[in-house]
Amino acid sequence: MANIKSAKKRILVNETKAARNKAIRSKVKTSIKKVEAAIAAGDKAAAQAILISAIKDIDKATTKGVYHKNTASRKVSRITKAVNAIA
Repeated sequence: MANIKSAKKRILVNETKAARNKAIRSKVKTSIKKVEAAIAAGDKAAAQAILISAIKDIDKATTKGVYHKNTASRKVSRITKAVNAIA
């Protein structure tokens, strides 16, 4: 355990930021799973509607610094490609 006041503060701040990042990451994963579920069901209209909100969530996470821009781009690309592949 830290003894110095600034070190104690860093621990608290890091815990807060880690919790925030975890919540944002979880939201992105959930939205991606919803898109994948719609794809599995073969419902293209629903998948496209959910895709828009999923992309929005991914972009927000990137803006907040949770994901690197290339990681976000890769995630968006994969789910978009999957939705477009639905017959």
